[in-house]
Amino acid sequence: MTASYRGLLLDFGGVLTTQMRLNGEAFERSEGLAPGAYFSALESHPDGIAVYTALEIGQATQEDWNRVIGNILGIDPTDLMRRALANLQPEPQIVAAAKRARAAGIKVALLSNSFGLAPYNPYADRGLWTDFFDAVIVSELEGVRKPSVEIYERALTALDLPGAQCVYVDDVAANLAPAQMLGIRTVHHTADPFATASFLDSLVPTEPI
Repeated sequence: MTASYRGLLLDFGGVLTTQMRLNGEAFERSEGLAPGAYFSALESHPDGIAVYTALEIGQATQEDWNRVIGNILGIDPTDLMRRALANLQPEPQIVAAAKRARAAGIKVALLSNSFGLAPYNPYADRGLWTDFFDAVIVSELEGVRKPSVEIYERALTALDLPGAQCVYVDDVAANLAPAQMLGIRTVHHTADPFATASFLDSLVPTEPI
């Protein structure tokens, strides 16, 4: 990165991984659900919204989520989160860019709203857990979720860096504004991992920090 940047904060689903919507559509097909049924359960059904919000801040378990979402969809809730994320794969371009940044001396952190960590840990399952990052900030462990500015403040504390020395990448535009309030440079990741990876590479210094 340029001389003033020392930290890289990365969202998980849709940034370090392939697109969340494509994963959800694949899940609907694998479970024989009507198109849009899964997204409706998560984003429109009041029970689905409530349990997902509670899961993200550690007030509901992953098994609670499995049961509620399974009931809404009328499918077997057993190990449902694992099944729901089965088609979510690491995005190789972004993962490689993160590795290059870290090799250059940049502190790299995961900053994610939680999918739950037990009984299924989707981060560890994809090799994107504590060994991959200098810091892991997951909403379930923090008791606060994006877009609350507090979770971004905790990420900066974990990296021991000011906002002006960090870059944050997220695929959800609404999650960028709180980071900007703290002086963090933001990148809105869209469907082109090559473009985002290229931009991140452009910020990495030619000489290791």
